[in-house]
Amino acid sequence: MLPDLLKYATVFAIGMFKFVAAPIAGVAAGLPMPLVWGLSVAGMMTTVVLISGLGRRWALHLRHKREQKGKPLFNRRTRTIVSIYRRFGMVGIAFLTPILFSPVGGTVIATQLHVPRWRILLHMAWSAAFWGFAFTLLAIRFSHLPIFDHYR
Repeated sequence: MLPDLLKYATVFAIGMFKFVAAPIAGVAAGLPMPLVWGLSVAGMMTTVVLISGLGRRWALHLRHKREQKGKPLFNRRTRTIVSIYRRFGMVGIAFLTPILFSPVGGTVIATQLHVPRWRILLHMAWSAAFWGFAFTLLAIRFSHLPIFDHYR
């Protein structure tokens, strides 16, 4: 019982910070597909809920620190993020979050761009569901590879 709970907690915790790795860890641990998918999505959404709740204050704090250090508001990375947001909106940020930004990074980006919290939660939820399903299927499909033998 306890080893199973440890597997569940591990997949959930990995999903909170590095979404792509959660399905790989769940499949490597031998968990069933629906459970891996659910734990991955729950992990990401837990991070999104926590950070979007604290996000406004954190966004202001980060901006204030940047201004104090005399750093420019825009650099190459922030310009790329703003151009994605201008072109695709919150949908684009949510779509790229599991792949490029991580749950923490994507939520911070959305709060820095002053996206309303309900929109952050809505778009991150469908993104987590979509990518969680895709990554879980890919992990199952390639679970025969030797890399998974190290985790069994």
